[in-house]
Amino acid sequence: MKTLIAALALTCLSSLAHAQSASCTTQATEKKLAGAAKTSFLTKCEKDVGAACDKQAADKKLAGAAKTSFTNKCVKDAVGT
Repeated sequence: MKTLIAALALTCLSSLAHAQSASCTTQATEKKLAGAAKTSFLTKCEKDVGAACDKQAADKKLAGAAKTSFTNKCVKDAVGT
């Protein structure tokens, strides 16, 4: 059972790392999105990244200003410019 949980945790972490390896902006560019499609994609991507960053903050047991700072930086890094 512990092996299964460890394997699932590693799978989730590798998926998250792969998803965050390319910023939302980079992904939109690679998909050649423009206009409303790009805006929609970036909005959804930012929302998904925000949820993932919130989960990471919770896993690290961050609260208050530390959580806010961590989450803001995490989202900014993942969304890109």
